[in-house]
Amino acid sequence: MIRSIRRLPILLAFLSAAIAQAAPAPIQVLSATVRDQKISGAAVFVQNDGAQSIRTETDAQGAAPLPDDVADSGSAMLIIKKTGYSDLVVKCPCAGLTYAMSPVMKNLDGMRVVLTWGATPRDLDLHVSYPRNHVYYARQQGTDANLDIDHTDSFGPETITLERRHQGETYVFAVHDFSDQSLPHSSTLSNSQAKVYVYVGQSLVRTFSVPREAGNLWTVFRLSADGEIQDINSMRGVTVDASNVLGSIEIYNDQQMAVQPANEGYVNPVRASDLNKRGEAAYRSGDIDTAIALYTEAIGFQPEFGQAYSNLGLAFQKAGRPAEAMWANRKAIALASGPTAATVRASSHYNIGRIFEDAGQYADALTQYRAAKNSKANAAYDASIARVGNR
Repeated sequence: MIRSIRRLPILLAFLSAAIAQAAPAPIQVLSATVRDQKISGAAVFVQNDGAQSIRTETDAQGAAPLPDDVADSGSAMLIIKKTGYSDLVVKCPCAGLTYAMSPVMKNLDGMRVVLTWGATPRDLDLHVSYPRNHVYYARQQGTDANLDIDHTDSFGPETITLERRHQGETYVFAVHDFSDQSLPHSSTLSNSQAKVYVYVGQSLVRTFSVPREAGNLWTVFRLSADGEIQDINSMRGVTVDASNVLGSIEIYNDQQMAVQPANEGYVNPVRASDLNKRGEAAYRSGDIDTAIALYTEAIGFQPEFGQAYSNLGLAFQKAGRPAEAMWANRKAIALASGPTAATVRASSHYNIGRIFEDAGQYADALTQYRAAKNSKANAAYDASIARVGNR
C-alpha cells in the first residue's frame, strides 16, 4: 500500500506529460506583409462537419490553441478573422502550422499571393514571372510587384504583392523547393503541407494545396492577359538553381499555351447547382453576404461553373467590393458557354466597365463597354459607350 502511494506522484506526472503530449500544437498567425509580425487578437474559429463553431483568439505571440478532436481532421475548417485583414479560410489538418493574414488591398487591379508550409523543407521560394520581370528572393522588386517577405527557416510566409496588373500581360506563379533543388525526384515539397493563398481586395479568392506528386517545382497558377486566374497546379522535377527557375516556367507566359485546370477536390455539379440557386434566393432577399458564401461554395463543388461566377460578381459589386467583382466577372467571361454564353459575356464585361467608370478609369471602362456590345447588342451598352466616350 505504501509502495503504491509512493508511486502515485510518478503516475500523475506521467499522465500529465502524456496529456500535454497529446494536445495538438497551437497555430501561429503572422502578417503576410511584415516579416515575423505576430497578429494578436485575431478571432479563430474551428468548425467540424456542420457542428457549432469553437472560438478562440490569438495571444500576444500570435498563437491560438486548437480543439483536440478537430486539429488533425480532414473535414474541419479553420477560419481566422481580424479587422483590417482579409478573412482566412482553410481546411485542416492545421495543428502546428503558421498562417499569414493579408491586409486589405486598396488597389482595384492588385493581387497578393501568400505561400506557407510546414516544418520541412526549410526553404521554399515563391516566384512570379511576367514580361521583362522575374520576382523572387534575389530580385525582390519588379514592375508594380514586389516580394514582401522571404523566409528560409520553415513555415513561411513568403508573399508577393502585385500592386497593379498590366492589361495584356501574363503572370505565372510558382513554388521552388530551394532546399532540394538538386533532387528532381524528391517528395519533400509534396509532403510539406504547402498552400498558396490568392487575395484580391479584401477577400481570399483562391487557395491551392501542393499536389501529392514527386518533384521540386510546383507551377501553381497563371494570371491571363485578361486578368483571369487559370489553375495549373502541376509538379515537375528540375535541376536548376533559383535564378534559372524562370526558364522552367516561362513557357506558361505564352498565352497561346492552353492550361488544363487540375481539380483538387470532389466535383459535384448537382450540389453546385443547388447551392447556386440558394445563393440567387439569398441575393433576391437582400442577404448579400449569404449569397456570396453560397456562390463561393457552389464554385468549390464545380470549379468551372460560369453562371455561379457571374452571380458572384454581381453579389460582390452589390456588397461594395469592386476588386473581387472584377475577378469573378473575368472568370465568368472565360467560362461562358452554351446558349447563354453571349449574355453572360456581355453582362460581365458591362459590370467590369461600370466598376472602371466608377473609379474614373474611363479608357478601361470604354474597352469593357465595347466588349459588351460586341458580345450582344443592348441599348444600355450603347449609352455607356457614348457617355464614357465623351469624357
